[in-house]
Amino acid sequence: MTKSKDLARYEFKKQLEEIQSIKGRATELISLYVPPSKRVSDVTNYLKNEYAQSSNIKSRTTRKNVMWAIESISGRLKTFKSIPENGLVFLVGHRSGSGDQTEPVTYVIEPPEPISTFLYRCDSRFYLEQLEDMLVESEVYGLIVIDRTEATVGILNGKRIESLKNFQSRIMGKHRQGGQSAQRFERLIEIAAHEYYKKVADLVNEAFLTYKDMKGILIGGPGATKDFFTDKDYLHHELKKKVISTIDTGYTDEAGLRELVENASKTLEDLSIVKEKKLMKRFFNELRKPDGGLSSYGEEEIRQALVMGAVDTLLISEGLSKHRIEYSCPECENTGSQTVEKKKTAKCSECGSEVTVKSDKDIVTEMFETADTYGTKIEMISVDSEEGEMLMKAFNGLAAILRFRTGEGS
Repeated sequence: MTKSKDLARYEFKKQLEEIQSIKGRATELISLYVPPSKRVSDVTNYLKNEYAQSSNIKSRTTRKNVMWAIESISGRLKTFKSIPENGLVFLVGHRSGSGDQTEPVTYVIEPPEPISTFLYRCDSRFYLEQLEDMLVESEVYGLIVIDRTEATVGILNGKRIESLKNFQSRIMGKHRQGGQSAQRFERLIEIAAHEYYKKVADLVNEAFLTYKDMKGILIGGPGATKDFFTDKDYLHHELKKKVISTIDTGYTDEAGLRELVENASKTLEDLSIVKEKKLMKRFFNELRKPDGGLSSYGEEEIRQALVMGAVDTLLISEGLSKHRIEYSCPECENTGSQTVEKKKTAKCSECGSEVTVKSDKDIVTEMFETADTYGTKIEMISVDSEEGEMLMKAFNGLAAILRFRTGEGS
């Protein structure tokens, strides 16, 4: 099976989560980042020098563990004739266990994006910043919803909408007060409005200019204010070039940010969050039909539909964290399969005894492999949207859109 981009990203993310929890008792965890431009022989020579230097470490245990880690990396490095196109990352050392115990850990990672610089670090935690940066969504848009009473600024990062700041304008209403002349009163209102727009723009300029690869900016609101704010010179000239369109919304709070993205779906059809919302809407539309339409949910029902070739699109939550195991029971000799929560002990379905696990696979990886066999598309759904949250909570992270109905009445 050719690994899909979604599966590769999911497995990379899960692996990083596991590594992030590792802590060494001392500076016994070595992180080695090798860019594709580096020659294997150069890295080998570098490690020989580090091995010689490590003999000066005062603590006998730390010295022993660091020298073991360098030897382990050198051994793994020999299996490569050249550095892969994205480079290599070695994370090797001894993690803290119970009491004074430690246990060796070794990770050799071919990252999804190229390593830019050579790095060697020995610490009590693995250096992961470069790898973590590879998980940051590159699909970033700026969001602004504004009218004369309120404005909210946010970021659309991949499938996640993040609110940065909400402003209340405190602009006076257009009515006479205190015997002031109409012209003077109107001028005070416009001065207050100008200061309000400037305050909003200052935050937008400061926040959005930090995103060098921001793809565009969407501006929304219920009236003409959004167009006035866009047309005048409040925004930095570089940001003004990135404004894609102004879009009508009924709200200017956090709900307005979500509405802005929803209403921009025709403008940005290729946006990940838009595709995700369309898929979930399609599933819910089928589910609402009296006979359930072309929808399926529940792990066992979906598994049956998959092997029948009935599933067109399988929807899997990014928050799903379970394992599929094959087991045998030493008490009643029962064998079978079951899905278990991570790190939980599996029990025999017949007698309830603790079972012997014969194979253990992440359920998402296993579902991808099964779907690939039957030509089924898989879409990973984030937990950041309302629809994604419902998929996780109401459907345990799994749902399907069918090609044809299965079971009674199909």
